[in-house]
Amino acid sequence: MIKMIVCGACGRMGKRIIACAVEGGEIAVAGAIERKDHPSLGRDAGEVAGVARLGVPVTADLAAAAAEGDVIVDFSHHEASAQNAATARALKKPVVIGTTGLSGREMQAIANASRTVACLVAPNMSVGVNLLFRIAADVARSLGEEYDVEIVEVHHRFKKDAPSGTAKRLAAAVADARGKDLSALACHGRSGETGERPKGQIGIHAVRQGDVVGEHTVSFASLGERVELVHRAHSRDTFARGALRAARWLVGKPPGLYDMGDVLKEIPNPKSQIPKGRSQGPRPKEK
Repeated sequence: MIKMIVCGACGRMGKRIIACAVEGGEIAVAGAIERKDHPSLGRDAGEVAGVARLGVPVTADLAAAAAEGDVIVDFSHHEASAQNAATARALKKPVVIGTTGLSGREMQAIANASRTVACLVAPNMSVGVNLLFRIAADVARSLGEEYDVEIVEVHHRFKKDAPSGTAKRLAAAVADARGKDLSALACHGRSGETGERPKGQIGIHAVRQGDVVGEHTVSFASLGERVELVHRAHSRDTFARGALRAARWLVGKPPGLYDMGDVLKEIPNPKSQIPKGRSQGPRPKEK
């Protein structure tokens, strides 16, 4: 059985990953990591997650805990994720990172780790969302620049970064499909006298309210019609199960930087976001 170390074990996602792992029975929780001042340090990780006692205490020492594990799953904080990737590199343990808000410097630290170990980075582990990336690219390619694109994401009031990593990835998928540079087209909200909407602009908007798990809408509109693609996450378990699927897939893979597109095979990765890992063989041709 695969042994997993969970970073950010007492957070909303960390607890669901632990609970889903116990429910699934295919991955064992071998370690639970939290920051040094977390109030749950020393408690049993299973009890914190609301499941049976696992005999795994919450600790701040990733290096010690990871020595007993096969794969690290990180849903902590973007600064901690970069440090945890460096620890994974030193211990030669593969790592799945679902943390969002990674800066360029932090992403580079993870890329450096990927030269030694397999690193999978994904802003969203949902299978449905990863299908949405491909569909959004196909629609953008087919409709062309005569259709304005607006992306709206909605999350709970506790989310710390904006826009979501998923919204950024969707915008990248659209820009890539059109052969454009996202940085030159992105518009993060509007205020004041903005003038007419420039052709090709990609609007990205973040909404924070209540306990919304996650909603993403990609809207394509011309002067005569509008097409909308919508994904709504009803439970964090969809992300947790995706992370467990990624962890199972990553064990045994060669060093490289991967994403959920590699796990799900058919789904391409927008080139302007995360670099590809080492090739796992040719992707099946689309029918």
